[in-house]
Amino acid sequence: MGVSGASGTPYAAAVLRALLTAGESVDLVVSRASRLTLLDETGIAFRDAHWRDDLREWLSRGADGKPDTFTVDLDLDLDGVRHWAAGDLAAGPSSGSYPSKGMLIVPASTACVAGVALGLSKDLLQRSASVTLKEGRPLVVAVRETPLNGQTLRHLVTLDDAGAAVVPASPAFYAGATHIQDLVDFVAGRVLDAAGVEHRLYRRWKGELGGGSRP
Repeated sequence: MGVSGASGTPYAAAVLRALLTAGESVDLVVSRASRLTLLDETGIAFRDAHWRDDLREWLSRGADGKPDTFTVDLDLDLDGVRHWAAGDLAAGPSSGSYPSKGMLIVPASTACVAGVALGLSKDLLQRSASVTLKEGRPLVVAVRETPLNGQTLRHLVTLDDAGAAVVPASPAFYAGATHIQDLVDFVAGRVLDAAGVEHRLYRRWKGELGGGSRP
């Protein structure tokens, strides 16, 4: 999983929590730009030397960037997470021989989208995404920007043509959201749907009218 510099760190936290709850092992790359966004949205300074403590603090926050026990299991096991520095181009995920089920980029900035579409591999996040595509593994790109200009749209079409799933961070309201976190969880759930990971983050549409919130 890669986290780029777009606004939307609550989406990343929701996806990470769900992956760990599902028993998935996660290779995590947090870009340099995303650390500035994380600091702005939560007040957390993500440090390579203290990534485990910083990640636990991050995952303890709700959609408003504040501690939220309604949302978060504070005892979440982080043993399934392996962190890689964004500048480490010799890291495991930089090679196609490194075992992986696929990759999620949540959120994906337009700069990240462009870098992956053009094959720039300027950091480990982009390199890992390029490797995922060349190996024919699932790549899910949760782009978070509006409006989208023609250049970005062309880059997204390039990623779609290459086999990636483009999942805009667009919350839906039919699931009966009663909390901001419900809207965040909907987007996180759609990302996980595209990756084939089971979750219970939102109420699925069953062709019946009527509200509802969390399952």
